[in-house]
Amino acid sequence: MGKKLVFVYNAGSGLFEKATDFAHKIISPRTYSCNLCLIAYGNFGIKREWANFLKTLPLETAFFHKDAFQKEYPGISDGPFPAIFLDSGDGLREVISAEEINAQTDLAGLIGLVRRKLG
Repeated sequence: MGKKLVFVYNAGSGLFEKATDFAHKIISPRTYSCNLCLIAYGNFGIKREWANFLKTLPLETAFFHKDAFQKEYPGISDGPFPAIFLDSGDGLREVISAEEINAQTDLAGLIGLVRRKLG
């Protein structure tokens, strides 16, 4: 198995959580708790520029809501989220922290951050 970049959203995967998050992003985006979601996704799906960028990465990618991540990788991390990890096959290592993601204000900044960290 090759290396994989694992993106973890600061959001739950349940139907109620998804509906609440959808409304929250529209009504009060400044207080929404998942900056990764807010920057990389519009109200109805992934932003094209982000999707195109992900295709250029030299690694496989995987995406998890925080509850699904904690089930898939028990004991690895309880947060804070969002975060991005590198799965090298023998364990995870955080490569981009919640603090770094939350400091980004737009998609260009997020893409630049990922590029720098993977550089």
